[in-house]
Amino acid sequence: MSGNTGSVNPLILPGVYPPDEDTALLAGALADEPLPPGSEVLDVGTGSGALALAAARLGNRVTAVDVSWRAVCTARANALLAGVPVRVRRGNLFAPVRDRSFDVILSNPPYVPSPDHHEPPSGAARAWDAGRDGRLVLDRICREAPALLRPGGVLLLVHSALSGPELTLGHLRAAGLKASVTRRCRIAFGPVLRGRESWLRGQGLLSAGDDGEELVVVRAEQPV
Repeated sequence: MSGNTGSVNPLILPGVYPPDEDTALLAGALADEPLPPGSEVLDVGTGSGALALAAARLGNRVTAVDVSWRAVCTARANALLAGVPVRVRRGNLFAPVRDRSFDVILSNPPYVPSPDHHEPPSGAARAWDAGRDGRLVLDRICREAPALLRPGGVLLLVHSALSGPELTLGHLRAAGLKASVTRRCRIAFGPVLRGRESWLRGQGLLSAGDDGEELVVVRAEQPV
């Protein structure tokens, strides 16, 4: 585990995305938000539940969603082990919570560009593969999240610079939100990017001098 998201030795079932640098970056952005206790927080694509637990430890009322049953079981177990209340639901993005609204929506979605884009990702790859441009899930979040934010509510979204942060900002601003990149960090290539480095260079997503990946946090606020 890279960075500190508040979890110590979390349970990670096979095929579930473990907390990593992107998790820690988003957890830091969450900690910067001046939320009153009892705020309603949604963690979409919760994986191990690390971000949901971080939100719950701050005194928020937290709902976590994941499409993977293994992730749902992992998040529930980690919440139980940590002794913090988190409601974990299984479903595809916002499907289980369309009748609700939130003060904060968190998401660390799949965002890695993939050469195998003709078939939907399956198994563990659902946690990172996101189509040829890396936006298979990002574009859906940009379309659907604004309707679930309360006035003054905030979307915090982490993804790779390879996946077009300018497109994320443009979509969210077009939906009426005030959006900007609030955090950045550069990390070494992980196993997935190392495995497709040549393809990424061939697509023009990496230049000859690129030897790492930039992560960004996009913060988008619903007007009051």
